[in-house]
Amino acid sequence: MEELRIVVLAKQVPDTRAAGKDAMKADGTVNRAALPAIFNPEDLNALELALELKDANPDIRVTLLTMGPPRAADIIREGLYRGADDGILLTDRAFAGSDTLATSYALACVVRKLNPAMVIAGRQAIDGDTAQVGPQVAQKLGWPQITYVESARLEGKTVFARRRVERGVEDLKATLPLLLTVNATAPECRSRNAKLLMQWKRAAAPSEKVAEDGYKHPLIEEWNAAMLDANPEELGLSGSPTKVKTVENVVFQVKESKSFDSSAASVDELVRELMANHTIG
Repeated sequence: MEELRIVVLAKQVPDTRAAGKDAMKADGTVNRAALPAIFNPEDLNALELALELKDANPDIRVTLLTMGPPRAADIIREGLYRGADDGILLTDRAFAGSDTLATSYALACVVRKLNPAMVIAGRQAIDGDTAQVGPQVAQKLGWPQITYVESARLEGKTVFARRRVERGVEDLKATLPLLLTVNATAPECRSRNAKLLMQWKRAAAPSEKVAEDGYKHPLIEEWNAAMLDANPEELGLSGSPTKVKTVENVVFQVKESKSFDSSAASVDELVRELMANHTIG
C-alpha cells in the first residue's frame, strides 16, 4: 500500500487555565508573557487519534503542522517525542494578526501543497474557543468534514467515525480526503517515548537560535508566506475581518460565604434561598 499522509493541525497557546489579573494587556490583547505556552489540549487528542490510525496501518505518515512564531517549534518537538513522523512550522511576519479566516486560509494553502489523505485538528483552541479553524480549512479545501469526533478507524479509503453530540453519539462514515475535528472526550495523547525523545531533543527550525554545542541538530521544516502561492491580501491583518473592540478581564472574588450542614432543615433553608434569588427555579 502506498504511503498515506495525515496532517495534524496544532497550535501553541497561552495556558488560559492559569490566567490571573495580569493575563490581559491594557489594549485588550492577551499578555502572552504572563502565561506559559502549551500544546493546545484538544490538538493533543487529535494527535493521539492520528497515532492510533498509524498504529493500525504502518503505511500512514503523521505530519504535524503549526502556525506561529519560531518558539512554536516547541510543540512540533513535543509531537515528534510522542510518535509523529515530521513537522512543519509555518512562520512569517506576514501572518501576524491573523484571525480564524486568515489562519485557515494559510493552513489550507499548506495542506493543498502537501496533498494528504486526511487532516485532523482539535475541536478548538483554549485561547479563542471559536472552533472555526478546522471547519474553515475543510471548506477552503472543498473536503467533507466530521466534527466532534471521539474515535475513528480507517478501512481502505473509508473512515468510520464516532462523534459526540448533545444527546448521545453518532456513527458516521466518509471517504477520503477528509477533515476531522476531535473532542477532549477522545482518548488522551500517549506519553513521550524515551527513544524518540533522544532522537528529536535537538531538533530545531532554521529561525530558532541554537546553541553551538557541537551536535548536529535535526531540522524541523519551516515554511514562509512566499512558499504558499497565496494571495497576500488574505493573510495576516489584511485578511482578518474580525476586529476585537474591547476585552474585559473579570476576576471573581469571594465576598461572603455561608455554611450548611447535612440536616434536612439546612438543605431546606439552602433550597429556599437559592429559589428566592432565582439561582434555581
